[in-house]
Amino acid sequence: MKPVLITTEHRGVFAGLIHDDQDLTATSMPLKGAKMAIYWGTTRGVMELCDTGPTEKSKISLPADIPMLHGITAVFSITDEAWAKWEAA
Repeated sequence: MKPVLITTEHRGVFAGLIHDDQDLTATSMPLKGAKMAIYWGTTRGVMELCDTGPTEKSKISLPADIPMLHGITAVFSITDEAWAKWEAA
């Protein structure tokens, strides 16, 4: 499984794990151990959450498995550094 950040048509921002063979063009997909960015707390936009992870100002939800996340608009890769911060948030 690999970590990704996903945005949705309803402005949701989630980080979680997808299967390595997941079709990245899908508009719906399951997400394991997902956390939602309630407040980004970044100075350089949502993609900062992919590069360096949540900041001290970010508000991140508790984790939950999402059997099927709908309305996906983008799937971003997450660096190892960023994923470590997502897991710790």
